[in-house]
Amino acid sequence: MTDAIASRLSSARRRRRAAAASAPRASGQSFAGLDDPAFLEFVRTGRNSISAYETSAVVRCIDLRAGAIGMLPLRLMRKASAGGGVAGEAEDHPLFDVLMHEPNAFQTAYEFKRLMEMRVLSQGDAFARIVRTGQRIAGLLPIDPAGADVEVQGDGRLRYRFTQSNRSFDLPQEEVFHLRGFSVDGVRGLSMLTLAAEAIGLSREASASLFSIYKTGMAAGGALKHPNKLSKSAKEDLKQQLESYAGSKNRGRFMVLDEGISVEHFQQTAKDAQTIETARHMVEDIARFFGVPRPLMGMDDTSWGSGVEQLAILFVRFGLAPSFANWEQAIRRSLLTREEKRRYTIDFDERELLRGSMKDQAEFFAKASGSGGHKPWMEANEIRDLVGLPPRPDGVGLTPPGVQSPASPQQ
Repeated sequence: MTDAIASRLSSARRRRRAAAASAPRASGQSFAGLDDPAFLEFVRTGRNSISAYETSAVVRCIDLRAGAIGMLPLRLMRKASAGGGVAGEAEDHPLFDVLMHEPNAFQTAYEFKRLMEMRVLSQGDAFARIVRTGQRIAGLLPIDPAGADVEVQGDGRLRYRFTQSNRSFDLPQEEVFHLRGFSVDGVRGLSMLTLAAEAIGLSREASASLFSIYKTGMAAGGALKHPNKLSKSAKEDLKQQLESYAGSKNRGRFMVLDEGISVEHFQQTAKDAQTIETARHMVEDIARFFGVPRPLMGMDDTSWGSGVEQLAILFVRFGLAPSFANWEQAIRRSLLTREEKRRYTIDFDERELLRGSMKDQAEFFAKASGSGGHKPWMEANEIRDLVGLPPRPDGVGLTPPGVQSPASPQQ
């Protein structure tokens, strides 16, 4: 009986060692200790989030969305005193340069926005410390979300604790710029990598299967059949003859086969075809999680020309527009005082992504300025500003229908 129990315990230990050996590991990663945030994240998720970036579909989705956010101008605008709308850029406000040009000493505005949006998508939250000189905001310093803890206090405000390099520090809500992703509690965002974990895992498995097929499987396109057994020298002669037809310059040439040799093509197995189809489906599923249209993922769709243009507009309006609103409202909440909220507004300028062809722009601006009998709704200088041209003294005021504007953008 004792021997039987010992045998079962030994078998259990072997199973635990085997499970530990096959468990996901962070490649080449070391941890500072049991309280290292990276270690806690690794234990919580069972994997390192960086491994998801080994999936091309994930990299494409995050790079596309974060890159679009990073490239667009983020402007502080002064509200018009009457009639609504905006009166122009608030270039004299300290926050304007922080958002538009230099958020801190080591990042450009593009790099800062791109990093923050990447963290929102991959980790659910993005944090930046608000650096002030007196009452003036002088910069925004990104803080790694790993190890961040957010607590709702009794007065409804938030308290943040960050742990970095075995050192913890607390910050009040007034000193933290917090961007949240998809959230179920309104306090912390959810990582898209976590939400799409199953699709990402299946995509990695399908890619690994395809890699195995081409690495260890038979990838030949076909075989040559001979009615009789060939000698060793005959095989060598046939091999040399085949090599003379190799290469792109010999593409389409007819082969001359002797002694009744015939060609038999290998057909793709149903299993291989299913693996390829699964890989394609997982790419589409990951794109669906991130709200990215198929053509922007490089998938071979039949959408071309105006179809792709409409998909791009759809992506901006329903994929990126919520992120624009997220940024604008988070900045208003965290970076403007109560008085400034009445005087200023934040604007993500998405016109670069929605700008059509030169022909489409010309037709739109012609109608906007009153050409062809249309009622004008834009001044010539407003049109010049949209196409990156300086204003002209004679470009103020709406042009009567049918009269060409003296400050036409073509001038």
